[in-house]
Amino acid sequence: MKTVPFGSTTAPAVIAGMMRIADKTDAQIRELYDTARAAGIDFFDHADIYGGSMHACEARFGDALQLNAAERAEIVLQTKCGIVPAQGMFDFSYEHIVTQVEGSLRALRTDHIDVLLLHRPDALVEPDEVARAFDELEAAGKVRAFGVSNHTPRQIDLLRTAVRQPLVANQLQLSITHAPIIAQPVAANMVAEEQSVDRDGGGIVDYCRINGITIQAWSPFQGGFFTGVFLGDPEYAELNTVIDRLAASYDVTPIAIATAWITRHPANMQVVLGTTTPERVRDAAAGADIVLTRPEWYELFRAAGHLLP
Repeated sequence: MKTVPFGSTTAPAVIAGMMRIADKTDAQIRELYDTARAAGIDFFDHADIYGGSMHACEARFGDALQLNAAERAEIVLQTKCGIVPAQGMFDFSYEHIVTQVEGSLRALRTDHIDVLLLHRPDALVEPDEVARAFDELEAAGKVRAFGVSNHTPRQIDLLRTAVRQPLVANQLQLSITHAPIIAQPVAANMVAEEQSVDRDGGGIVDYCRINGITIQAWSPFQGGFFTGVFLGDPEYAELNTVIDRLAASYDVTPIAIATAWITRHPANMQVVLGTTTPERVRDAAAGADIVLTRPEWYELFRAAGHLLP
């Protein structure tokens, strides 16, 4: 498994997302976990809201695996907080961050979170409160690294006015077909083109590269915002024709090519898998070790419908 820079260390280029395990049995969760580990994935992504109620998927993971100290030390547990579905709001207050971390620790049956991400940006964020929570959690050994999710460059800059810890990751939606963070700069300053419209606050990919922030690509196989997987979808016939040809050429499945398109980018991104099917985990993970050529990468970009001026 290819590794990428991650804070002061490295991490696998593909990580296992645990968003959909709430209804899985202990045996199914263990099989998913074991398959990921065998594929070189030792990084597991959670969020407090996954599973339909607070900490539901975290608790399923903790209860099903019941990792001993040695096994826990071999993996990275990442979780997120900040979304409050019951009240229809986001909350980056000191009290909410600390309370949610305590809940995640209990649910995951662990004494520390390796990486804590702030979920979707809180419009009412007070950077000093975030910094207070981060400092307290770090000092207590409860969280070892921090980052964000779905944040723009300026939102990150605002946090950094008070937060002293490095923000090591930014989890952003990205797939071949849903790629405004890559496609927009390619068509920059083309007034008549929809693709040229800046939607991320100004060059988030370049910003993260400059500042040593690892981009984690979520929904890497979705056509749009939870509109369905593009692989095998007739709506993306031209793209799938190219993917299938490349898959045959590299002797892998199509999902590996979709993974490889993201991991080929020099920003050294991580792909966050959402599947709970062990075979798809294996197949997707294989894509991290495929280095698409420049012509192949751009052929996929064009076939997805992105403008190349």
